[in-house]
Amino acid sequence: MPSQSPFQTHKDAVHLRGSGPVTAAIIMAPAGEKKGILERLDAGEIVIGDGGFVFALEKRGYVKAGPWTPEAAAEHPEAVRQLHREFLRAGSNGQQINEAACDLAREVANEGDALVAGGVSQTPSYLSCKSEDDVKAIFKKQLDVFVSKNVDFLIAEYFEHVEEAEWAVQVLKTTGKPVAATLCIGPEGDLNGVSPGECAVRLVKAGAQIVGVNCHFDPETCVKTVTLMKEGVEKAGLKAHYMSQPLAYHTPDCNCQGFIDLPEFPFSLEPRILTRWDMQKYAREAYAAGIRYIGGCCGFEPYHIRALSEELATERGFLPAGSEKHGNWGSGLEMHTKPWVRARARRDYWEKLKPASGRPFCPSMAKPDGWGVTKGHSDLMQQKEATSQEQLKALFDKANKDH
Repeated sequence: MPSQSPFQTHKDAVHLRGSGPVTAAIIMAPAGEKKGILERLDAGEIVIGDGGFVFALEKRGYVKAGPWTPEAAAEHPEAVRQLHREFLRAGSNGQQINEAACDLAREVANEGDALVAGGVSQTPSYLSCKSEDDVKAIFKKQLDVFVSKNVDFLIAEYFEHVEEAEWAVQVLKTTGKPVAATLCIGPEGDLNGVSPGECAVRLVKAGAQIVGVNCHFDPETCVKTVTLMKEGVEKAGLKAHYMSQPLAYHTPDCNCQGFIDLPEFPFSLEPRILTRWDMQKYAREAYAAGIRYIGGCCGFEPYHIRALSEELATERGFLPAGSEKHGNWGSGLEMHTKPWVRARARRDYWEKLKPASGRPFCPSMAKPDGWGVTKGHSDLMQQKEATSQEQLKALFDKANKDH
């Protein structure tokens, strides 16, 4: 029989996550104790985040790749609700959603005892060199939605330039609610070359109590980047909590702009997906680095979140409900009919395994496109009309020339 876990499963954890101009989240507190996010982190508790909502919904046929706008909350609420519950069952207690899904967030959160958060992300206006006042006005308009919904805390996430993230934090702080801020950067820093340590210091000084990274890079890179942020904050004599929500893809070949420059983005990334055992390694390394808000972004599915929860079950004191059907380190294979499969029911087998891709003519790494454009470049300027065929042809020609 499979070995029994010493932990009780825990069903009261929720996380809703999105991507785009407006997002929101749910953080779960233990039943009967509705602690705030800072109260939990101050006490040393671990918050498990959710996965990449729009990537997961795109694969399920509810979100269009490209715009990545999460209108599914309004058009297909049952699909969004189900994915929320899958992340909940996997052990997530920190989720993000879009404006239309705020009521869904409350509904799912009320199934447990959760906290709801709202978030904003980088804007095309900043990349088009609009003024600080113009960019802040966009954040303020988005913020009004979350204030009206009375969310419990706020997140400024997915920023490539720390300056814009600072502006977002300054706007979010006007509510008096706790603020988290994450950049989509690697160890090289933001796209203006500001180091991770300096980025973190600036975010904390702007008013963020939780800082870290999300998206664009794999777990190993993100943990390294947050470690640099933590060192910078401590060197400056400041205090903060730290969070990490990386990709579920291996990205050792990324440049400073992350996975969006990889030729496989976004429709052929599957060969890069981390296994559940990779995720357990990530959870342990993040915890050892002093990160206490540990989650994921694009590519993360509920089973990845379950792996984070299982790896940190001792520290948290419970397993997620999803572990009821998942033997610890493959222990359920003890019941398999084939003896060579039963021989895999052990931790050292899965920890040492080097998974094959089954693709004999494929390279292990790719060459990023890296066109090297960022804020102020003509290619990033906003236009009201759709991209014309002439404009697309110019892009196709440039891509073909580079390759």
